[in-house]
Amino acid sequence: MRYLPLTDADRSAMLSVIGACSIDELFADVPVEARLSAPIAGLPNHASEMAVERHMARLSANNTTAGSVPFFLGAGAYRHHVPATVDHMIQRGEFLTAYTPYQPEIAQGTLQVLFEFQTQVARLFGTDVANASLYDGSTACWEAIAMAGRITKRGKAVLSGGVHPHYVETARTMAKFTGDVLDTSAPVLEAEPDDIALMAKIDAQTSCVVVQYPDILGRIPDLAKIAEAAQAQGVLLIAVVTEPVALGVLQSPGTLGADIVVGEGQSLGVGLQFGGPYLGLFGCREKYLRQIPGRLCGETVDADGKRGFVLTLSTREQHIRREKATSNICTNSGLCALAFSIHMTLLGGSGLADMAKLSHLAARKTAAALAELPGVAVVNSHYFNEFAVTLPTDARQIVRALADRQVLGGISLGRLYPQETELANGMVVAATECTTDEDIAALVSALKEVLA
Repeated sequence: MRYLPLTDADRSAMLSVIGACSIDELFADVPVEARLSAPIAGLPNHASEMAVERHMARLSANNTTAGSVPFFLGAGAYRHHVPATVDHMIQRGEFLTAYTPYQPEIAQGTLQVLFEFQTQVARLFGTDVANASLYDGSTACWEAIAMAGRITKRGKAVLSGGVHPHYVETARTMAKFTGDVLDTSAPVLEAEPDDIALMAKIDAQTSCVVVQYPDILGRIPDLAKIAEAAQAQGVLLIAVVTEPVALGVLQSPGTLGADIVVGEGQSLGVGLQFGGPYLGLFGCREKYLRQIPGRLCGETVDADGKRGFVLTLSTREQHIRREKATSNICTNSGLCALAFSIHMTLLGGSGLADMAKLSHLAARKTAAALAELPGVAVVNSHYFNEFAVTLPTDARQIVRALADRQVLGGISLGRLYPQETELANGMVVAATECTTDEDIAALVSALKEVLA
């Protein structure tokens, strides 16, 4: 099967219309030294479809998938059980082919799904309103910082050391273009986050303080106390949730005083897929509604009094608002939001709580088993389903050795913070309802062998 359907006659006809004698003439403005003069070394000129499939299958076999071995990775991406119903529902033609509606009145089904999604996120986060999703958690975090700047007219954001480093890097990238000042730091391997030191950084120039809940080490900061300190100086509290399942048992950030709550929705409905796609969650107080980025769906009635849905807010680049737009980079992850919403609907409130309790129990079992190993110390005094441990040597080497033994044992802090030598022996371990006693035993056995 050919991937280039045009014949020589087709190409000649098109060249004739535009007045070019050859395809090479189309590249006349490209300097000769920048042109490709020969086939790329090591790549075949062509191959059959079957040959390409076989080659790609061989390459994919080199991957270790999350469900094939004992799995304890987390740090912003978690392995939870996704019911088969979710995949079945999102593959229905009316959902799979639907993009974010440009003519929203035509897409009532899509709008209703997004309306329900917003309701679920708002209830989960404890906020008044939520938008119809963003790209992912890291960009949602930046959007919240930018929104806080618009509201407070200030240009400095204080980020807790417990905020995921990838989220921090995304914010740094965007701040280069906006001029915002970011006060950041790396985490310290201590049992509890230093909330007092964080609150001491808040001043009259601060627009927001950003706190992850639970944080990158799995610790649980005191959001209520931080919110009180922030709001005393007119500063907004942004809570970042990378593991939404935690809110099945933890008090929601909005009820603890957070002004804006953002996060990553991958845990619910979206399986691990080597890096994406994910979806960003975004909620806030109703008084900040006009500054919220992205789309917001609302419920109304039509001329006949029938229930209907509309795109209430949709400040995106296709509306050509430019500098007046709340954001020119955001859109919604419609299919992932649908998967999230279906999974949440299947679970319900009690089901989400049960899922969270099972995950916490698995983490407690894992932590207790690891704490028995010589040279291994559990850092956290409190955690949900993720905690940090210290090892007797560089965790990067140990993680690699565990992987060679078919155990994905955790994420080394040296990988997340390569410049922070004091974190090199730290490792973050996560467990979920998918973690079995056999998985824990395999981790302990492999780690004991590696440390011997």
